[in-house]
Amino acid sequence: MPRHRQADRPPTMVDVARRAGVAPITVSRALADPAWVSGSTLASIRRAVAETGYVRHAVAGSLASKTTRCIGTVVPVLSNSIFADTLQGLSEVLEVKGYRLLIASSQYNPLREQRIVEAFVEQRVDGIALTGTTHTERVRAMLTRAGIPVVEMWNLPTHPFDCAVGFSNFSAARTMVRHLVSRGYGRIAYIGGPTYKNDRTQARERGYRAGLSEAGLPTAEACIRRTPFEFENGAVALSDLLAHDSSIDAVFAASDVLAVGALLYCLRRGWPVPGKVALAGLDGSPIGTLITPELTSIRFPRRQIGARAAQLLLDRIGGRAAGAMEDLGFELVAGGSA
Repeated sequence: MPRHRQADRPPTMVDVARRAGVAPITVSRALADPAWVSGSTLASIRRAVAETGYVRHAVAGSLASKTTRCIGTVVPVLSNSIFADTLQGLSEVLEVKGYRLLIASSQYNPLREQRIVEAFVEQRVDGIALTGTTHTERVRAMLTRAGIPVVEMWNLPTHPFDCAVGFSNFSAARTMVRHLVSRGYGRIAYIGGPTYKNDRTQARERGYRAGLSEAGLPTAEACIRRTPFEFENGAVALSDLLAHDSSIDAVFAASDVLAVGALLYCLRRGWPVPGKVALAGLDGSPIGTLITPELTSIRFPRRQIGARAAQLLLDRIGGRAAGAMEDLGFELVAGGSA
């Protein structure tokens, strides 16, 4: 069952002052300009802030209305078009309802996401959309205390923090491996993203392993490469895989960016695809349909994920209970690369 957050009273400056043993005005001055207080006093105040989970409210004008008509969202990067589709879906729904969308990127760094969320809470946003389900304990504590509606996107957690909308990254990856097996490939390698603090790449790698296991095929660590999602990294990873194991007949890349990089490498070398090696990706990106052979991939509704995330936030702002989780599914698009 989904876990519902308790709407506890957010900690105040008075709570911080009481715990630090100073006056509230001292806390105010220390947070506004640390030079106003001594080093020991500042340390006590910062410790009290961390212990209480207090977040300074930066938008004083919103105190009376209790709303800013702003929604904050965090995506891993702004340079990848796959996240642009989700942002577009969010923006379209929110704009109609008179909300502004504040956008920030975490660079796949949980601590960076933590700082962004803290800034959003300080600005008293009415809701927050986060990419993925991996967050620091500080983020969870801040959002719980603030009582701000939250939607997690792009993955389906076992226990959503508040609400979630996306698809099963695990099932998508397993489906692709099943497809490759059904096409007769028996030595399937994998190129995925870094798995540290990234629930989506973790789930995709688990799906790859599960697909091989159910087909009775061995999982060899030598057939797995993990690398950031850049075109050139797909080329480097493919070259490395084939140099170490010439029996590899198919490669599943857990991102179309990596898969296209690998495909372009084959074309530069004059290798036939899938004659030399079959290639498959995951994202359903437009670039995969513009190259020859067309990339076999998993397509999921990126824009719809954003639109539904926005609606879930609006529903929560309107009083709907937490715990909603929507699986928007995916589809396998068979191209000539596999």
